[in-house]
Amino acid sequence: MSHLLHYYQRPEPATWVFLSSFLLLGIYFVFHRFFSVRNLDILLLLALAPGLMMVYEGRRMQLAGQTETIATEELATQHSPIAGLPLADAQPSRVHPVSIAQPVSIVHPVSTAQPVSIAQAAPQQQQPAAVAQRAAVSGGEGPVFLDNESPSNYPQPSTSPNKWSAEGLEFAGFAALLLACLLLMIRMLIDPALVRRPLLVPNLSIGGLSFIGGSLFLFLMANVITSTPREQHERGPRLGPGYALLNMLPELPTTPDKVAVEKFDGAAQSSAPWLPNVARILAILSNLAILLGIVGVGYWHFDNVKTGIGCAVMYLLLPYTAQMTGNLEHIVPAALLVLALLAYRQPVLSGILLGLAAGLVYYPLFLLPLWISFYWHRGLKRLLIGVSSSLVMLSGLLLLEGAEAFGDHLRWMYGMWLPRMDGLEGIWGPGRIPPDFRLPVLVAFILLSCSFVFWPSRKNLGTLICGTAAIMLAAQFWHGNGGGLFMAWFLPFVMLTIFRPNLDDRIATHVVRLPRAKPKPAA
Repeated sequence: MSHLLHYYQRPEPATWVFLSSFLLLGIYFVFHRFFSVRNLDILLLLALAPGLMMVYEGRRMQLAGQTETIATEELATQHSPIAGLPLADAQPSRVHPVSIAQPVSIVHPVSTAQPVSIAQAAPQQQQPAAVAQRAAVSGGEGPVFLDNESPSNYPQPSTSPNKWSAEGLEFAGFAALLLACLLLMIRMLIDPALVRRPLLVPNLSIGGLSFIGGSLFLFLMANVITSTPREQHERGPRLGPGYALLNMLPELPTTPDKVAVEKFDGAAQSSAPWLPNVARILAILSNLAILLGIVGVGYWHFDNVKTGIGCAVMYLLLPYTAQMTGNLEHIVPAALLVLALLAYRQPVLSGILLGLAAGLVYYPLFLLPLWISFYWHRGLKRLLIGVSSSLVMLSGLLLLEGAEAFGDHLRWMYGMWLPRMDGLEGIWGPGRIPPDFRLPVLVAFILLSCSFVFWPSRKNLGTLICGTAAIMLAAQFWHGNGGGLFMAWFLPFVMLTIFRPNLDDRIATHVVRLPRAKPKPAA
């Protein structure tokens, strides 16, 4: 983007959090009805930002500490090249492998009033004897220092308090994220009881919303195009159950994090050269599908295009979107779920899209009880045909990785193993909440998913939207690889729930189209 807009730099995540928060309040806050559910919903969405920032900063500190430790060890090795060598191998050229005529740049915090050279410090011919004397005193163990040098002159690796503070900040961030997710999940579960839903449009016209949304989309996609890819297996958090072919594509970080880019740049170059371009195209198309799907739901299902555009602009303004625009395991399933909702009047197409999302990241499989209950009286067979066809197709494509690994990839795709107790991240990581408590959370999640078969007894489009959001929110609590960060799975549905009108009449028997009847043969 700096090639088109001179001196443009990507804003830091913390800067964008403050800017986007004020923009969200200015555009969507209902100032003439201060105590309203809409304002509470806006505050709940903004409550996701502090936890996201703490997780980002904690990981940045950990990456910076690892890079600093490696650089310090390399620097110390260069400054003591004869450590551990026999005295017979200690040569003057190894002690000072530079020319005497050139002054030596000092990296230690010393006075720079006068240039210091080796000739001023000690004659070269006297250094081997001094080194041998100090080596004899130390018994030949440990590094040997020259005159006026001590271990304190060399940079030391980062100590454990910094490491623990980074890990503590990351853990606090995950805890804050899950607390905000809990509040949003409660809000989604009680949404069917909110019958009175006054129309509260954004504080900006359609033209203004469209201009802001288009500009934000161009800037975010420019960050995706100019990003440096990282390989999936090198970055955190590590993926849980999912699709093996999707994991081949690199992540496209869109934050100005030079430490992370330098750390993973070498690994990314080992991938196939065409994979980053495929990832960029897929990321752009997925983000575009999310936005068009949200606008389409507002236009066709809510009968209010301004509501759809307002939801899409809100999604672009959230701090999460600016950070995770290039994470394919976030945005690809989200795009498929939004398009499945958009096509809910066509059960086959909706089932195909839902099956693709479930096959890619596994967790949308728990949406099936809700969606089956919605289509129970009309469209159930067509929905199951669509879901099954997608899962069979994705399973067959795993053979491209080889018949030997087909079984492992299939188990990984459907999560066919006992709940893991090691190798977890997020709040379930080592030294944090014991993984044993993850089992009752998983049981509660399964019960919540199955409960949507029975309640609400009358399923409508509003129930489908808020129920999908509630289930994907609940999945964050037992997600063992960074639960709370996968916000794209529920944010579009949360925002559509916030803005939706009364949809009690949008039930399957009224809106789902019947299959075309076959013409009777002529007698």
